[in-house]
Amino acid sequence: MKTAIRTENLTRRFGSFTAVDGVNLEIEEGDIFGFLGPNGSGKSTVIRMLCGLLLPTDGTAEVLGNDVVRASETVKHSIGYMSQQFSLYPDLTVMENLTFYARIYGIPRRDRRARIEEVIAGAGIQDYRKRLAGQLSGGWKQRLALACALVHRPRLMFLDEPTAGIDPVARRELWNLLFDLSGQGVTFFVTTHYMDEAERCSHVGYIYYSKLIVRGTPNELKQLEELSPPGTVRLEVRCPRLPSAMRVLAEKPYVSDVTIFADSLHVLAEQGSERRIATDLESAGYPHAQVISIPPTLEDVFVTLTQRRKAV
Repeated sequence: MKTAIRTENLTRRFGSFTAVDGVNLEIEEGDIFGFLGPNGSGKSTVIRMLCGLLLPTDGTAEVLGNDVVRASETVKHSIGYMSQQFSLYPDLTVMENLTFYARIYGIPRRDRRARIEEVIAGAGIQDYRKRLAGQLSGGWKQRLALACALVHRPRLMFLDEPTAGIDPVARRELWNLLFDLSGQGVTFFVTTHYMDEAERCSHVGYIYYSKLIVRGTPNELKQLEELSPPGTVRLEVRCPRLPSAMRVLAEKPYVSDVTIFADSLHVLAEQGSERRIATDLESAGYPHAQVISIPPTLEDVFVTLTQRRKAV
């Protein structure tokens, strides 16, 4: 596989403040790479450097084989970008927005109509050609934004929280569209705060206040030794009145961490403490608690890594 993005020691400083510190990445073509981290950790700064919009202070970055400093204009014309906020023209129709972007990207007039129809079909917005962009729902706005970003056939797409603020059905439909495009060889670099979306990525990176602290497939990250230190086990506990049950377990010396996860508790505890948890909960008025061993989730990965960095 060819490499879509490669960085070595990518660094950006603003005066004495280091926004991005020595980031090393290698992303293959056709990957969907999820880029996660708290707000203010450097995600947007990394993207701006990879798009050729911001010069690195140190280190190097190549996008589709082009150096982001020496060939920034080539990089800009070979990528697509979709922002978190809807940034198209609300008083123009779907067709007018697409025509405008096709002209901006320099698509010849003779090819323009065919390409617009191609992205309209790909984004599934055929029935909305004459609709004003500002009158579209959140999900359809995102489909239009994606179509506009794809109109010049970029091989690499940067998506900044593309599903923020849209409903679950629209989110799933948008991700199905990304999977289809990925299968056609388009590479995606996606920022998101949704753990279910991170699970869908082929690879995930986690940046914490300027430093990329982990990278790998979702399954690889769940196997990190830091998540379940020797002598501990991750457990799922099902019982009534979860908030008060959580307080009961949080006070036990053999419990390292406990949180509510959907309709159960997720607990990090000493190995072999399953029976002890059930007994202590029963004594506190929670009979018949179900306790089973479970693997870590991606949320466990990022919470654990964050807590460890805070403790340093």
